[in-house]
Amino acid sequence: MASALSDKLSRLVKGMRGQARITESNVADMLREVRMALLEADVALPVVRDFVARVKEKALGQEVLGSLTPGQALVGIVNKELAATMGEGVTDLNLAAQPPAVILMAGLQGAGKTTTTAKLAKHLIEKRKKKVLTVSGDVYRPAAIEQLKTVTAQAGAEWFPSSADQKPADIARAALDYARRHFVDVLLVDTAGRLAIDEALMAEIKELHTVLNPVETLFVVDAMQGQDAINTARAFKDALPLTGIILTKTDGDSRGGSALSVRAVTGVPIKFAGVSEKIDGLEVFDADRHAQRVLGMGDILALVEQVTAHVDLASAQQLAAKVKSGESFDFNDFLSQIQQMKQMGGLSSLMDKLPSHMAAKAGAMDMDRVEKDVRRKEGIIQSMTPLERRKPDLVKASRKRRIAAGAGVQVQDVNRLFKEYEQMRDMMKKMKGGGLMKMMKRMGGMGGTGGLGGPGGFGGGMKGP
Repeated sequence: MASALSDKLSRLVKGMRGQARITESNVADMLREVRMALLEADVALPVVRDFVARVKEKALGQEVLGSLTPGQALVGIVNKELAATMGEGVTDLNLAAQPPAVILMAGLQGAGKTTTTAKLAKHLIEKRKKKVLTVSGDVYRPAAIEQLKTVTAQAGAEWFPSSADQKPADIARAALDYARRHFVDVLLVDTAGRLAIDEALMAEIKELHTVLNPVETLFVVDAMQGQDAINTARAFKDALPLTGIILTKTDGDSRGGSALSVRAVTGVPIKFAGVSEKIDGLEVFDADRHAQRVLGMGDILALVEQVTAHVDLASAQQLAAKVKSGESFDFNDFLSQIQQMKQMGGLSSLMDKLPSHMAAKAGAMDMDRVEKDVRRKEGIIQSMTPLERRKPDLVKASRKRRIAAGAGVQVQDVNRLFKEYEQMRDMMKKMKGGGLMKMMKRMGGMGGTGGLGGPGGFGGGMKGP
């Protein structure tokens, strides 16, 4: 949905450059493009009709400010209505209850409930400083309980054991009793899913809801589900008093219509979005920022947050002090910069948050090739001995052949890496006067977001916004 709608609106803005005001004619042209983009993105037809009607009403009464063109004014209206359709702003979890606050996870099998439960646990531990317990009520999938145990450990939360021979309601009562006795702040309950909606599933989850009386009942839905998401959402809304939605797999090759459709059908806010498969790949959903991303305006705030969260400023300061003291930049430092880029999710993750006009310029690079090149560099450095990393000048032809064989690359690849390293070392020497620290601070979001490519230049020369 993002690229299709962004492309159509960009063409529209260009086409309206010569027009002085908003008219019924140019509004009709815009709405036709918007309607087609939303339908192609699998947004439900009733949602599309309502959205288009609201935009038309606002657009025809819109005064165009002197600094705006009609096209820009219309895009602004679409942006505002997109955000309104998805819920406007951020809606946080409601944990105002006598501990433990119970959160019930509902959804179909395959939507990603179990992984999302662990991601939410990690979020609550790190962002809300809560003591979290997870439990699985899925007694039908043999691996579900063990899967939750594994991902819960990765999240740093506590796991309550259950087994396939127990009844889900009995598991819930036992977990709730344990949580009360051990002063747990939040109990996350992963429930069984089915491949399709059925009466048994709904009856079971209704019983769990009665037993647990959760403060939050979250509907987990796959963003790639398309039109089917609407029927699923309606069925769960009829069965349960839903309080929020978590969209999963938003980083996948989806058309994105479920974000609009599910919110409209259930009437409850989207609270989180799964943005990667990693355990920390869960973002608080901000409708305003998501609307901007859909329209190709990017999400600069998310980009700054991503860089700030993953750039190790302590490491940056150590590197600055090292260079300032006259010590040479070595391959350990080079490797550290590669690993920081990977922690930020890689170049493709950063590119996703750039405004479309900037992403288009950087998009001339083959991202897969660039990411592959970064991994190759990492492999070459890791094939060196600790001494070779500290003292690269020791590495002559025979050592280069051994390093290339160990990394599974050609000697030319090793030579290319050494040439890049020498260029970077020379640049570092010129930064003894404090220029390096300024660059590192910018990388940490302290003075902007310049230099996202990192000292190693892995962004292909791409600068931050």
